[in-house]
Amino acid sequence: MLTKEIFRKIRRIEIATSRLVTDVFAGQYHSVFKGRGMEFDEVREYIPGDDIRTIDWNVTARTGTPHVKKYVEERELTVMLLVDASLSCHFASRNQMKNHLAAEIAAVLAFSAIRNNDKVGLIFFTDGVEKFIPPRKGSRNVLRLIREILYFNPKHTATNLPGALDYLNSVTTRRTVAFVISDFLEKNEEALAKSLMIANRRHDLVAITLNDPRERELVDCGLVLLDDAENHTQALIDTTSHDVRDQYRRLAVARLSGREKMFRSAGIDHIDVSTDVPYMNELVKFFAKRKQRVH
Repeated sequence: MLTKEIFRKIRRIEIATSRLVTDVFAGQYHSVFKGRGMEFDEVREYIPGDDIRTIDWNVTARTGTPHVKKYVEERELTVMLLVDASLSCHFASRNQMKNHLAAEIAAVLAFSAIRNNDKVGLIFFTDGVEKFIPPRKGSRNVLRLIREILYFNPKHTATNLPGALDYLNSVTTRRTVAFVISDFLEKNEEALAKSLMIANRRHDLVAITLNDPRERELVDCGLVLLDDAENHTQALIDTTSHDVRDQYRRLAVARLSGREKMFRSAGIDHIDVSTDVPYMNELVKFFAKRKQRVH
């Protein structure tokens, strides 16, 4: 049952993201994500300059007048949102939790999709797939997806991204545009790289990475007890130590650099967003960059 607080949160996201879609993203989305190909529309008389390869010889023979086949773009897409529900995504040191950031971005993508009459589905995963909502059209479906992302209560805490990608391949019989929204804190990076490459051959895969500034750099604030939300291990860190902060920063840089290299090797587009800066700027840059490549 939706409480007033939950309803207000969903409504706020709906209003904010709908405005973004109307002003910025709907047209961009249409131009960078293409349909599955061309489908037959009708037969018409040949006009000088038409490609002779499109001549319909059966109709031409029957009528005695050259006719060509006319094709239109098969526009309808299926969009799948793969959303990380592990506990590491229920964290923030700044403006909003990672999972709330994921909900807003998912809403922008979902509303953009339905404006173009596409279907949108959802896969929730932790170290297993916890929920699958089949692709459907309509704003009511999008509102349900937003509610699920904001308030879904996962049974498990860890992450298994390769398992989620394998599941995507098993439940989809056609090519989809698949957005993987996660912090990509995956222990088995070798298995993840392989799964990303396989999934991207079958689908148009886009990685959206959720970040927080405290994952990149520690501040000097004395002794801090760090808790790994997914495996429940703890470590006491002296943040007054320059060496400790420097080592933490270097490990973070190496992790982010390795992640970017993995995406490049798999041929996957990726968008980095963070809890401390507006996500809209990164989405705009992504759409602009992809539009240049497509055209």
